[in-house]
Amino acid sequence: MSTYVTKPTEVQREWYVVDAQGKTLGRLATEIARVLRGKHKPIFQPNIDTGDFVIVVNCDKVVVTGNKMEDKFYARHSGYPGGFKSVTLREQMQQHPDRVIQQAVWGMLPHTRLGRQQIRKLKIYRRADHPHAAQKPKPLEV
Repeated sequence: MSTYVTKPTEVQREWYVVDAQGKTLGRLATEIARVLRGKHKPIFQPNIDTGDFVIVVNCDKVVVTGNKMEDKFYARHSGYPGGFKSVTLREQMQQHPDRVIQQAVWGMLPHTRLGRQQIRKLKIYRRADHPHAAQKPKPLEV
């Protein structure tokens, strides 16, 4: 017996569409990260991008539990004195709900070149329509 090693040219990529309406943010992000990494495939290897494309629609209708809308902050710093900015989850959901899902998924991917390659396969849209109908995406149940 010899060990099977996946080659990047052998990876068959599929497209999945996820409706985020009424879904919990963290549970949705874990499933999306699992598909982006390719952990749902038997050919998964942690050093090769074996994942699939994921389209998220209705991202502005995602749900969070507890008091996270007021308690959770997204912080950034410009590097200059006084350059600290913070935004609550409620404000971020009103202005850029796609960034909320992208940040949650990015936190569950490896922070390497491979992770940056995997996050590029995530497409997030505010409404139910998307421009990827030609790829014939399959529905992904979360």
